[in-house]
Amino acid sequence: MSGRVGARRVLAYGLHALLVEVDDADGAAALASWLRAQGQPVTDVVPAAATVLVDGLADAAAHAAVRDAVARWHPGAGVTDGPLVVLEVDYDGEDLADVAALWGCSVQEAVARHSALELTAAFCGFAPGFSYLVGLPAALAVPRLATPRTRVPAGSVALADRWCGVYPTASPGGWRLIGRTDAVLWDPDRLDPGPALLAPGTRVRFVAR
Repeated sequence: MSGRVGARRVLAYGLHALLVEVDDADGAAALASWLRAQGQPVTDVVPAAATVLVDGLADAAAHAAVRDAVARWHPGAGVTDGPLVVLEVDYDGEDLADVAALWGCSVQEAVARHSALELTAAFCGFAPGFSYLVGLPAALAVPRLATPRTRVPAGSVALADRWCGVYPTASPGGWRLIGRTDAVLWDPDRLDPGPALLAPGTRVRFVAR
């Protein structure tokens, strides 16, 4: 069963969940923030690149309540700023010079442009603690590597398309590496702010060290 609600499509996702389609990651993050603030009768709200999964709907009334909230939502409605995390970065990534060339500037200017941004964690995926950060202007979008690396070191700060991310552990990856940080992105035993340092909604600034 599906329905068009407030110019967005809402799909039944099994018996106890709904999947809401939105235009982009910014919209998904905003809708997820809105639904959490409304205190909906759900167990989890999970934003992704262009959808929001709302899980734990116990009955028809809960389904209806979420559909009603989505119908009342519009991008920017009720969104509050998340916590700010500042990450110190050594801008010495293997692809930094290539990124600067794609941006049509010097390496120093590329560092200045990246560190001037305030990004937002839209959603997590790929690996525990890996957050897809939005806020990179379209003019700064860069293509993924033609051939992914078999191993990217933990803490690598990287770009792909209009996304920015930090690899929480060593893993394969095809994003362009511009620097590295010592921050612990994923710690299952961390209570504050939680296992994922960059949970959805977190604002992120990078500073050169």
